[in-house]
Amino acid sequence: MTKSVSPDAISVIMSNPSPDSSTVLPEIVLQILDLKPAGNRYTFNVNDGKRKLKAILQASLSSEVINGNIQNLGLIRVIDYTLNDIPNKNEKFLIVIKCEAVSPALEAEFKVEVKTEGAGILLKPKQEVVTKSAAQIIYEQNRNMAPTARTSMTRRVHPLASLNPYQGNWTIKVRLTSKGNMRHYKNARGQGCVFNVELTDEDGTQIQATMFNEAARKFFDVFEMGKVYYISKGTLKVANKQFKTVQNDYEMTLNENSQVEEAVNEAAFIPETKFNFVPIDQLGPYVNQKELIDVIGVVQSVSPTMSIRRKIDNESIPKRDITIADDTKKTVVVSLWNVLATDLGQKLLDMADESPVVAIKSLRVSDFQGVSLSTVNKSIIEVNPNSPDSEKLKSWFQSEGKETNMESIGLNLSPSMKNGGRSMYADRVTLNQITSNSSLGEEKPVWYSIRACMSMIRSDQAMYYQACKTCYKKVTEDVGSGYWCQACQKNESDCSLRYILSAKFSDASGGAWLSVFSDEAEKLIGCSATELHNLKSQDDGSEYETQLKKATWVPYLFRVMVAQKEYNNEKKQRITVKSIAHVDFAAESKFLLEEISTMKA
Repeated sequence: MTKSVSPDAISVIMSNPSPDSSTVLPEIVLQILDLKPAGNRYTFNVNDGKRKLKAILQASLSSEVINGNIQNLGLIRVIDYTLNDIPNKNEKFLIVIKCEAVSPALEAEFKVEVKTEGAGILLKPKQEVVTKSAAQIIYEQNRNMAPTARTSMTRRVHPLASLNPYQGNWTIKVRLTSKGNMRHYKNARGQGCVFNVELTDEDGTQIQATMFNEAARKFFDVFEMGKVYYISKGTLKVANKQFKTVQNDYEMTLNENSQVEEAVNEAAFIPETKFNFVPIDQLGPYVNQKELIDVIGVVQSVSPTMSIRRKIDNESIPKRDITIADDTKKTVVVSLWNVLATDLGQKLLDMADESPVVAIKSLRVSDFQGVSLSTVNKSIIEVNPNSPDSEKLKSWFQSEGKETNMESIGLNLSPSMKNGGRSMYADRVTLNQITSNSSLGEEKPVWYSIRACMSMIRSDQAMYYQACKTCYKKVTEDVGSGYWCQACQKNESDCSLRYILSAKFSDASGGAWLSVFSDEAEKLIGCSATELHNLKSQDDGSEYETQLKKATWVPYLFRVMVAQKEYNNEKKQRITVKSIAHVDFAAESKFLLEEISTMKA
């Protein structure tokens, strides 16, 4: 095996910064120096004994480093590459697209020995002259040309990970994994149309491409879901994080001069789905944000399919809810829609007893039930995926998870959540500020945060109802035996009790009546509805009254929804508790000090 680099290899690279399939290059063997990880890729310097050049390995080659084939101080043969400028610097860096290991680590950095004779005359090391026959020369030329001949039959394709705004011509081979609708807009410059697509290459790297006006009309019918395309002559810019839906630092724009050609009669590829999982207990900052997230969890329960009537067009669409948990010991409800609800949802219902693991890509986070997730058109669900994250979760669930009491993420929303998330210190108001404005919530529900105590609860009210254990809707006692659920259209031998109560809450500004349901009420009262019912059923009911008394005058932070409800042809304001958190007195003191500083200013 050779133990030497190619002479002047870096000069060859510098002279051919972006070779295409027709370029004939000599063999390029380089030594790797200072190899170190950078995210999911590796950076290093390449060395030919005379010069060095900064370089980076394509993400798909990281496995070669992990398994030890490519080593620091080792040699690699560069088969395909591109040379880019470093922005704002008079330097270049090499992106190694394809290479192979030639030698493991050498004992030291390779250097060409240079001798001096006379006044500054440089002499290269003496090289042996090897006599070769004509047949040998022809054979070696053909062997060196073989890779070029093979590549000339196909296009030189750049991986998405290698693209940047400072790069020249490139061609990518990608599969269309999401296609948006054509949208029309009107602004000061006139009217126009726009649509965007999401593209995924063979390595699983994604990028969003946007087309306006002529380009939108030109390519809208060209792009078809699931097909593979060659795309070139597009431009890149830094992605707007506020609107980005894929994990890429850049976004692409295609204009009317861009080229989009379907890859027909070629070997297609199915891109690997790459996930960027968010733990369930860290979902809070993503609530009501544009960014889509990925989660992985163990399925705890699966509801029957429900039919929801969409307000925008009055169309009925199927929906199914699943509850998942992860090793943060939190649960969250994921709503599946359309085909995911009917097909994959039924599969999960059949597997529910096995507690399958689901990895879900592209979910929207909403504040329904505190925090909940919902699929969108481009959501992808993998059941029991073959991945380290899945195996780790299965192992945790089998060893301790299935015996652990899980809590919904919506119950304990941290006051220290990021701005723009669901912080209990965002939109802080007093109860008087809500009740004194009778028009609040007329057009649509509005959300506020308050700090208050439950000051009075009527012990004689109906504080809970008999609910279906599957869908939580109200059930009625069947004529024969058991309980009938109209929503699920089935009879069950047993039911559960769920809170539905009204209580007066007070703060320094006054008081108001708030509606509290299920999990939030259970946290306030300090016991489940079933346990409270058992206390009430006792002879004297003293423990029942004591339990309610203990729940009063305890300070909490509340996230409330204010809406208008019509009753007897009269609209009235209704305040509903959506989530509860214990008061963090250090954070509360800091908040109050900031409020005082604002008043002084």
